[in-house]
Amino acid sequence: MKHIAILGSTGSIGTQALDVIKANPTLFKAAVLTAQSNVALLVSQALLFQPQLVVIADESKYQEVKQALAHTNIEVKAGREALCEAVVLPHLDVVLTALVGFAGLRPTIAAIKAKKDIALANKETMVVAGDLVTALAKENDVKILPVDSEHSAIFQCLVGEQAPIEKIYLTASGGPFRGKTKADLAQVSFKEALKHPNWVMGAKITIDSASLMNKGLEVIEAKWLFNLAVEQIDVIVHPQSIIHSIVQFQDGSMKAQMGLPDMKLPIQYAFTYPDRIVSDFPRFNFMDYPSLSFEQADIQTFRNLALAYDALKKGGNMSCIINAANEVVVAAFLKERIGFLQMSDIIERCMDRVSFVENPILEDYFETDKQTRIFAEELI
Repeated sequence: MKHIAILGSTGSIGTQALDVIKANPTLFKAAVLTAQSNVALLVSQALLFQPQLVVIADESKYQEVKQALAHTNIEVKAGREALCEAVVLPHLDVVLTALVGFAGLRPTIAAIKAKKDIALANKETMVVAGDLVTALAKENDVKILPVDSEHSAIFQCLVGEQAPIEKIYLTASGGPFRGKTKADLAQVSFKEALKHPNWVMGAKITIDSASLMNKGLEVIEAKWLFNLAVEQIDVIVHPQSIIHSIVQFQDGSMKAQMGLPDMKLPIQYAFTYPDRIVSDFPRFNFMDYPSLSFEQADIQTFRNLALAYDALKKGGNMSCIINAANEVVVAAFLKERIGFLQMSDIIERCMDRVSFVENPILEDYFETDKQTRIFAEELI
């Protein structure tokens, strides 16, 4: 039985991971559950799964969680430092990092140092500090098992392969605004942006999908996960979201991983790797999708994808800048403080103005994140 810590158990990935654990009680045990502030759901999850430890990151909610679980043997902790303490428990086998944004970096590093395998659903960790994280994982002989559907697809296509990668294609649905012009996007609301055609996800990643920033962050993540050059990573729009990504090898052969849009499959594969187990997930039927189509990504209209490529090419702390700026502008857009197109404008100004560090150490990433957030808020 694998003992699993789920960082972000009340979010979209976390709840689906618990569905996978519930369906396979002889294989997996939810040993640690954490949430930012959703007390009601965290408590109900804890009562159902009986973990050893729960952590509520919002310290003001500690007493509420503590009292709700007082009649159990479940330990309760609070605060961000408690997240780092939770992932080093000796019996843990896998840490699923499903926190949103930059907040996932510290606990992921703590888990790697404790030699825990990482099921990575927090792409921002690799975007911000992919060089440090990959080096640390190698040093500690830790597996980083991607949970993002696209990176899981690449990972699955590479199993058993020895040949070098020539190129990878990350597929993008195009989001709710595929085919729209800049004039169209100037008027869209956050409610429209949250209506993704294929996937049910959290608010932040859904907005990122609508702006194509999600795909840009995935390009940066792929560089570190698979040790690729920028020129080896391409993005193609695939509206049906059936082909989750493609690997092209040096002989020209291509492998694609296919399936219905369902995050439970990559979550389960990260938990079971290198094995596959029986599941009751819905099966793909070719007759339901007689045509699969592909388009070039429109980086003129959706500038975030181009900005992400620019950040990756420049290197240093530039990906950290773009990530921090994006987190701030997405939050502002969701509160109707700025418009959809202004998100890219502010991100680009942060890239131009925040101090560039060519060879950052971990402390530089934290300082860059802080300074970028301050500047982005000033621009807003």
